[in-house]
Amino acid sequence: MAESQLSKGQRRRDGILNELKRTGRITIAEIVERFGCSEVTARRDLELLERLEPIIRTIGGAMYDGMNAARDVSFAEKEGLSYLEKERIAAKAAELINEGDVIGLSGGTTNYLIARSIKNRRGITVVTNAVNIAMELAGSEVQVVVTGGIMRHNSFELCGPLGEAMVAHLNIGKMFIGVDGVSETGGITTYSEQEAQIAKALIARSQQTIAVFDHTKVGRTSLFSISPLSYIHSFITDAPLTPAVASEAERLGIEVQLCDS
Repeated sequence: MAESQLSKGQRRRDGILNELKRTGRITIAEIVERFGCSEVTARRDLELLERLEPIIRTIGGAMYDGMNAARDVSFAEKEGLSYLEKERIAAKAAELINEGDVIGLSGGTTNYLIARSIKNRRGITVVTNAVNIAMELAGSEVQVVVTGGIMRHNSFELCGPLGEAMVAHLNIGKMFIGVDGVSETGGITTYSEQEAQIAKALIARSQQTIAVFDHTKVGRTSLFSISPLSYIHSFITDAPLTPAVASEAERLGIEVQLCDS
């Protein structure tokens, strides 16, 4: 029985993937109608496919991104990329955090390392939408405020209207935003529409926004926009920016901080 159900589920997911390849996008409602399954099953299928195939989850469905080699990878995969650079960026960011600060940490490996670097400090409040960051700070002297929402398994970030509604009532001092791309025209961007939405909400409630990223993100534009560069107060990165991004940052008065090599 279990083997039969498994093969049925796999056939359904293969059908969903084929439809994505054919049309470029699909909605939850279309999956329910076309494959005769529940919304819960449709969402679970997209979560499974997202881990294995070049698809991007959107609000209410998914898009196929097979023409783009870059994709929304899992936290575990990201953690192994440019790890030493991210540690140095996190250490530089931690220098900006003082006792009494209310800071925000979006998801991502660099912000996870920031959380790890401040967990033994006191008098700090962290607002985060990332479950793994909240767990890293559990049991420490840091006060943690976790937004609500539905967790994305790739990143452990809580997203959706529930979290955005809660964030609307908060006041954050310094917001550290992890990004998938930084460019002079695209601003700061990410591969997830849901993560872009919650990041926008966090930035809107922050006095200062600090984008943290390693050199591999510079000059790249991911699918979904978080904000234009004019919303950013500071960059923390590990290498000099490309001339185009550096010029735009200077024009906008963005402070560029390079971590120690």
